[in-house]
Amino acid sequence: MTETQNNVRTRIAPSPTGEPHIGNLYVALVNWALARQTGGQFLVRIEDTDRTRFVEGAEQMFLDALAWLGLDHDEGPDVGGPVGPYRQSERLAIYEGEVARLLSTGHAYRCFCTPERLAEVRKSRQKAGGETGYDRLCRGLAPGEVERKLAAGEPSTVRLAVPLEGETRFEDGVRGPITVRNETIDDQVLLKSDGYPTYHLANVVDDHAMRITHVVRAEEWIISTPKHILLYEALGWTPPQFFHLPLIRNPDRSKLSKRKNPTNVLWYREQGYLPEAVTNFLGLLGHSMPDGREVFSRDEFLAEFSLARVTTTGPVFDTEKFEWLNGEWIRRLPLEDLAARLKAEGFVPPATLEKFAGEKFLAIVRLMQERLRRLNEFADATAFFAERLPYAPADLVPAKKGEPLKTPAETLSALERLRSAFAEAPASAAGPPAARSRKADEADGPAWEAKALEELVRALAGDLGWKPADLFMSLRVAITCRKVSTPLFETMEILGREECLARMDEAITKGATLI
Repeated sequence: MTETQNNVRTRIAPSPTGEPHIGNLYVALVNWALARQTGGQFLVRIEDTDRTRFVEGAEQMFLDALAWLGLDHDEGPDVGGPVGPYRQSERLAIYEGEVARLLSTGHAYRCFCTPERLAEVRKSRQKAGGETGYDRLCRGLAPGEVERKLAAGEPSTVRLAVPLEGETRFEDGVRGPITVRNETIDDQVLLKSDGYPTYHLANVVDDHAMRITHVVRAEEWIISTPKHILLYEALGWTPPQFFHLPLIRNPDRSKLSKRKNPTNVLWYREQGYLPEAVTNFLGLLGHSMPDGREVFSRDEFLAEFSLARVTTTGPVFDTEKFEWLNGEWIRRLPLEDLAARLKAEGFVPPATLEKFAGEKFLAIVRLMQERLRRLNEFADATAFFAERLPYAPADLVPAKKGEPLKTPAETLSALERLRSAFAEAPASAAGPPAARSRKADEADGPAWEAKALEELVRALAGDLGWKPADLFMSLRVAITCRKVSTPLFETMEILGREECLARMDEAITKGATLI
């Protein structure tokens, strides 16, 4: 393995056939890390020769996903480079030239078999229990017959003439030596009847032309690698080094698919996952840090990355761990950074931004930072700040396991006492004498602060003969319209005296309907 050489060139080659799959970004991360760690280059190549599956905009979505995760590339369709173009649909003349060379040297041949005949061959060979590949009918066509068919306009493909004997061997940097008998390798199609190359031809020609030194891809391509080795040999080129990463699995060990888990990387962005958490999670898939840590930055992953620590066991896509990691990264963000991301990603209701700006908004974010698992939870969890939400009058009555702890009358009386106490907000609840005297003289009146409010409510609970926790239940619903919310008294401080008094009035009105 030559991870330390400074001319390492790696690539990620997505097909623009849909949303950017998280498995592709996992492979991209490894290719990016290998190139960056060795001072090499990381390329993006778009493999868009399958026009039947082409999806408009898919290329840009993949580039957006790379940019979001900070996986910068040195060459590609958007940034150019010395070995472009970087879209295979723009390289057709290159493939045609190599196919002509293979035909002239006898390493490839024209195949005129119809799709119907190929299907019948596959069916009959499968029924007989043999290999299901092509039966090589056209491999023995005389040159004159080939010319006649071409002149008659018969559609044809071009196939590689795989050696009928011997073995093909290659060294997999993750799995060690792999040997395949040539008789089991199909005469793969290189050029389709529409003039477009197959994956096999375009992949090999482009990796050679783009001077790719390390082909790092998913293990599902192991079966194709012997075909690629034979194609390199037929073209007289030296193959790159191959590394096949384990496939990401669902918890039931099936291949990761959107039927069981969301696989679109940008979906996770829409759900409020941080790019730091996504790269962290991807870095844990099939790779381990030397000290066993699970939370690490992209740069920390880069510093410790080694292909030698890539496992062959398919990593499980653990959604619970993913969400846990995201929460850890949310808590690592500086408060101002978290606030900015919530706004930029559209996770803050406009009404909240209108009513709470500057330090007040930061105060709300501070209350939520320890509670968020995803950024998209912010809007719903803080909606009550901007507007009074509907709730049932019965919710005001404190209860445990569905059983009321107080009567409606006792609850209404307690709410009325709380409202009166908040209206007076005596300075004695605000702290030591010096502080009380100073704050009482301020224009805004006695301090409306979390600590003072909690002391006030606790004292009142004692006067009423209530447990503080029970009184907190009723007060929480009155103020936040919810049974579960951000810390109660810090919330009241942010809402302010007048808004809290108005909410207490509304709660008293609701409570009266229970009597």
